[in-house]
Amino acid sequence: MKEDLILKSYEIAKERYAALGVDTDKAIARLEQTPISLHCWQTDDVVGFERNQALSGGIQTTGNYPGRARNIAEVRKDLEFVKTLLAGPQRVNLHEIYGDFGGKFVDRDQVDASYFQSWIDWAKDNGFKLDFNSTSFSHPKSGDLSLANPDPAIRNFWIEHTKRCRRIADVMGKAQNDPCIMNIWVHDGSKDLTVKRKYYRELLAAALDEILAEKLPGMKSCVEAKLFGIGLESYTVGSMDFYEGYCATRKVMYTLDTGHYEQTENVSDKVASLLLFVPELMLHVSRPVRWDSDHVTIMNDQTADLFKEIVRADALDRAHIGLDYFDASINRIGAYVIGTRATQKCVLSALLEPLALLRKYEENGQGFERLALLEEAKTLPFGAVFDYFNLKNGVAVGEEFIGKIQQYEKEVTSKR
Repeated sequence: MKEDLILKSYEIAKERYAALGVDTDKAIARLEQTPISLHCWQTDDVVGFERNQALSGGIQTTGNYPGRARNIAEVRKDLEFVKTLLAGPQRVNLHEIYGDFGGKFVDRDQVDASYFQSWIDWAKDNGFKLDFNSTSFSHPKSGDLSLANPDPAIRNFWIEHTKRCRRIADVMGKAQNDPCIMNIWVHDGSKDLTVKRKYYRELLAAALDEILAEKLPGMKSCVEAKLFGIGLESYTVGSMDFYEGYCATRKVMYTLDTGHYEQTENVSDKVASLLLFVPELMLHVSRPVRWDSDHVTIMNDQTADLFKEIVRADALDRAHIGLDYFDASINRIGAYVIGTRATQKCVLSALLEPLALLRKYEENGQGFERLALLEEAKTLPFGAVFDYFNLKNGVAVGEEFIGKIQQYEKEVTSKR
């Protein structure tokens, strides 16, 4: 009965959108080709398998909801279950500290692709592709500065680490026959005032130049700006203005993390400008509340506007999408599903915008008509299209996933 209602609602929605020149089948097909990278660190609160210690280095996970993944098998089991609740393709985004180290300590300037071969095999067996991140935090040599550290020994340690991470990503990309996106984010900054702003940024730029000099065809590098870190509130070396200039001059992919901007900023405003000067964008989709708090992504105005700007700029093929939050206050599996589906809703909403007609109005100087249609489009039967997208792909429709996650919690995560 419910399936009949979903199909009937979709046919009505399809006609309604068609009247405005929008092909819903085409929009669904495009969404089915748009991967979202699931961040492995949501499963275990960014602990990883290197030291089994909580975060340090300017970031923090809050909450103590039971059921955290404690080892590599539990992380993978959780990700496999999440995949059963999501339509469309998913990737898995790994931090370096999630290597398969076999219980031994491998320092970060010694890591290589052998510690990630089991991840490559697992991803292939489970229909995932992999992305990757260097890990500059939660280490005795992290301190306040890593790649921008004036001490050559510490700076070179992190340069070597990041070089090795790029080589690991290259191996991953070649194995999956699709580029592995390797993100570089460092927490570097200062708790109080500094009189050497330019100096630290010169060090960071030189370090990045050295790291990115090696040509690795199986991967793509991106660099991520930061607003501030806990304990590093006064100065961020890798700020947005630093990376805007760096990526524009070096032609490097820019990472827009929606949690790394002030709550009142609309990150979508940055899309069109960045696309003029950088080759591609990596989108880390998160939700700031009062700081870089990494709340679970929801379908709010900021996220919806971000993907509208991507689609309006005809740039969906130049944007890679990944989640990046670590909420330990609620069921972690639920956090994945809510965030992924919210992101998919925002992408689909953007694809369903009557853009051809809106552009026509704008080209003709019909400002009233453009604004009127933008407003009316907000209440078009978008939900019916999203329900059909999930039904078509054989996953839970609407709130059905809640019960499935509750059952998994009862049978699996509550016993950890």
